[in-house]
Amino acid sequence: MHTSTKKWLFTKISSFILMPLMAWFLLNFVSIYDKEYSEILTFFSEQPSKILFSIFIVIAFFFSALTISEIFEDYLHDEKIKNVANKALNLFAIIIPLLTILGIYNIN
Repeated sequence: MHTSTKKWLFTKISSFILMPLMAWFLLNFVSIYDKEYSEILTFFSEQPSKILFSIFIVIAFFFSALTISEIFEDYLHDEKIKNVANKALNLFAIIIPLLTILGIYNIN
């Protein structure tokens, strides 16, 4: 399978997985938007919320890294800059969700 085909397939699969997770997150965000800090901590301390939010963050960053790398492929013509940009993007797509998940699992 060609690399472009794999990227396209991963983009479609991750967007399909991301849709129900985004709906779940938006519904819960609306419900906790005006709540006190302690209630928000309680929400993120509960086990289903931790797991679903962790999956949501990982898939969202994976999806965004795939789509942004396609933008780099289309608009950056210097191979050296394109490679550095893609490596930095992949590094941030790993580090930021990891730090977020560690922060959530360290809540109480």
